[in-house]
Amino acid sequence: MLLISWNVNGIRASLKKGFLDFFTRLDADAFCLNETKVQAGQVELELPGYRQYWSYAEKKGYSGTAVFSKTEPISVREGIGVAELDREGRVTAVEYPDFWLISVYTPNAQDGLARIDHRMAWEDAFRKFCRGLDRKKPVIICGDMNVAHEEIDLARPKPNRGNAGFSDEERGKMTELLSAGFIDTYRHLYPDTTEAYTWWSFRANARARNVGWRIDYFLASKRLESRIADALIYPEVEGSDHCPIGLLLKD
Repeated sequence: MLLISWNVNGIRASLKKGFLDFFTRLDADAFCLNETKVQAGQVELELPGYRQYWSYAEKKGYSGTAVFSKTEPISVREGIGVAELDREGRVTAVEYPDFWLISVYTPNAQDGLARIDHRMAWEDAFRKFCRGLDRKKPVIICGDMNVAHEEIDLARPKPNRGNAGFSDEERGKMTELLSAGFIDTYRHLYPDTTEAYTWWSFRANARARNVGWRIDYFLASKRLESRIADALIYPEVEGSDHCPIGLLLKD
């Protein structure tokens, strides 16, 4: 089973930059989107064989997540069940017979950590949500989680220490989530691989020079460890400031 996640930085823009070519070529069992930046009815996607599930932000042109699935889920959830945190469409979760799949777009702490309090509240509520699902069946979490967990996960850790995405607070919350029973599937398989990034700034030709960050993840419940066949990064795929990532599961 192949699962794909991609922060498309606006699905309408991505559609003009080859999104459907990549989508068709991969033929994934489920395809998760982050930062879709659309409201209901603003985009019509013809995806034969896939069911579409969207979560929208109240604010236009902002945030949003989606899951496109070949298999009809048992159930679907939008949000984590906390009203003040569910206005930005940051979670779409679908339930399959043997696991939950969550597409998440974690809030950015912003320059100067201006939104760090909101981010910390989100982290605690999201972890509680994931643990609640995990008590019933395994969980796979994927998406832009807006944090480079360790120094190996970004090209320039020292000058970015304390900045949004590499603050002690955000890194600590990722540690807490992993300690709650989840595996960073990429680091599980490739603990020492360097220069493996999923996001690059549009500035200073960062992508061409591979001055990037790994802030997009597939996390999985520890009891799915035996099913993890591969964790994938597709840096050659353009169309966004993020590249797609994948998780290959054994049946």
